[in-house]
Amino acid sequence: MTKNILLCTLGASWAVIPEILGWLAPGVLDLYAHHPQRAALDALRAQHQLQAPDELWVCTTEGAQTQASLGYLMSWWQQLGQPLPLRIWAAAGTDQLASQAECDHIRELILRTTLLASEQVQGGQLLLSLAGGRKTMSADLQTAGAIFGAHAWLHVVSPEPAPAALFARTPEDKAAQPVLFSQPLAADLAQAITPLVAGTGKRNELLDITIDGQRVDSRGFALPLAEFGQVLSWPLLPQGDTLQRELARRQSQSSQLMGNFLAQLAQTEHHDNWRSLYRLPPEQIQALRATRVGPEHAGWLTALPKADLHRHLGGCLDLDAQREVAQAIWDSMPRADRLQRQLDVAWLMTQDDWPWDWPQRLRAQPTPPQHQADASRVRAERCAMVLLNADDETLQRQLFDVTEPRVALRQRHPHGFAAYERPGELSGSALLAHPAAIAAYARALLAQARAEGLAYLELRGSPHKYRPQDPIGFLHDLRAALQQAGVQVGAAPSPAGQDGLCIGFLWILDRRQRDTLAQVVAQATAAHAELGGFLLGLDLAGDEGTHAPETLASAFTSAFAHCLPLTIHAGEGEAASNIWQAAYHLHADRIGHGLTLADHPQLLARFRDRGICLELCPSSNREVVGFADPAYPASHGLPRYPLRQFMQAGLPLALCTDNPAISRTTLVGEFLAAARMTEGGLSLWECLALMRQSFVHAFLPSAQRESLLKRVDGQIFTLLTTR
Repeated sequence: MTKNILLCTLGASWAVIPEILGWLAPGVLDLYAHHPQRAALDALRAQHQLQAPDELWVCTTEGAQTQASLGYLMSWWQQLGQPLPLRIWAAAGTDQLASQAECDHIRELILRTTLLASEQVQGGQLLLSLAGGRKTMSADLQTAGAIFGAHAWLHVVSPEPAPAALFARTPEDKAAQPVLFSQPLAADLAQAITPLVAGTGKRNELLDITIDGQRVDSRGFALPLAEFGQVLSWPLLPQGDTLQRELARRQSQSSQLMGNFLAQLAQTEHHDNWRSLYRLPPEQIQALRATRVGPEHAGWLTALPKADLHRHLGGCLDLDAQREVAQAIWDSMPRADRLQRQLDVAWLMTQDDWPWDWPQRLRAQPTPPQHQADASRVRAERCAMVLLNADDETLQRQLFDVTEPRVALRQRHPHGFAAYERPGELSGSALLAHPAAIAAYARALLAQARAEGLAYLELRGSPHKYRPQDPIGFLHDLRAALQQAGVQVGAAPSPAGQDGLCIGFLWILDRRQRDTLAQVVAQATAAHAELGGFLLGLDLAGDEGTHAPETLASAFTSAFAHCLPLTIHAGEGEAASNIWQAAYHLHADRIGHGLTLADHPQLLARFRDRGICLELCPSSNREVVGFADPAYPASHGLPRYPLRQFMQAGLPLALCTDNPAISRTTLVGEFLAAARMTEGGLSLWECLALMRQSFVHAFLPSAQRESLLKRVDGQIFTLLTTR
């Protein structure tokens, strides 16, 4: 439980304790109620956010003078009505601190008391009063605060000579002090005392390193907890290392200790993390490594800048965003076309249960003669009408519910992979063929990316399907729409006012369209040269069972000649041989999914050695292939997701969304899904390392990629050190 502790040293002048407490806790003792500068004292306390202590701790010696001070302190405590626990430790056998042995004894007690208090506050405030006791005791307490951390060092100052009632030179004045300091001081006395903040202490990171099995904590350097209102006489133990000796050893070996800690850390890691994170205190690093990711970390994950390397343009937008695009299409249509398109979809709107082949029927409807040259535009308008006329319940049922449970659909659903794609029937190609859709689509994409905390995004799609007559023109329009929103596009220079989000595009080629593949590759190669870095590379997708990668290699000649980066959908439920061919025949830089690589250890090692990155999409992998996920009862008994195996092998990995609207996920959702589906879960530290992997394997020119990595590295460090 969080608590606030005021730790004081005590000598002959015991009254400094109420002088500090009366400032910190006016609700307990309003000592300065009549002080002429009361408002300034309150403002100083608020400025440093000082909290009233929950417990008062005192360290002292056992001499006669100290015993008299303790008597006055206990009398004062009784006068106050013992408003909060008082714990007192005395260094057994010490008196005037006139020898080295006595000084070492009280120093050890002060160090151990401060260590114990720093653990007891548990996120509360440790406040140290430097005003009491001999100068050596104050110095020891300040040293302890500098090592173990303290919210504030406190002091009180007064003019010389101080008023007699405060200084208490006679026996009568001394006897009157407990009553005097148990109530507000008169103005003339109060103004003679000025509490102040002398500084703060930050916990030394060397404390969190284990050396030869030795940790610096109250278990290794024990101190019994004093009982309330009783003095615990603590003898210096004759055997074993003292805390002060251990602290001196760590200080003398500080550089070596940090180097050893980081070296040990590196030996246990399979992927490098952000460079700046190794500057964090060891305690924070260990906490990041020990904390398992769960739903409670969604906000933390969202705040971190992230990259998504595998997100299909057609599967991005949820139904609300799709309706916004549909509305933009509607607004651009002449009245006559609006009426006609509503008639075109009326047959579907009147049915409670839509036939499975309704998308094909919608496309197969006759196109008016005047629109024969642009049938894809007419299809987009019909889909827009469906989105605008069907209610949420109907769309939910026809797009999602008919395929539930969405687990292992390729094997379990009668329509296989088509069942996975069903939620995307009214998006993507269905809308993007219409010129009026581009700007609205781009705005929705940006809103989505920003809400997810993305700093970098690689979209992928098939321009030759969106606009068959002018695919490069489609890319020009999409790039312009993104730039108009103030976003950096691909490797192009950042426009004025861009908000840190960078978006590039990958052209998807369909392995099922082998006859036209070389032509489309040539179009993509031309677009890469023409679009100023917006088109970053190519993607080969489509049913893996149609054409093996080795049979398609000749179609990629122009792409190879122009050194276009290439990612290939492979190993998503198909044999690892497909992944092998993608790597060796098509020179893939990344592989989309690559799940069956776990079945081929030699190929997995080769991928690691060549730095070929796998784009893993946990939610869609669960839906299409089928993996166990505790959040989905229908997945019980399915295989374990291979992420842990890939991580332990040191394989380059990126967590991605695939089709976030189809899988109803976000990039943060993918990290949470991966944590559920992975053996042992994921730590916060592992999540940070996986985030870095996505940036490392972005299809950007190396100079821009390094610049992006450095910028994001700094942002992450700032977030982790200021939260």
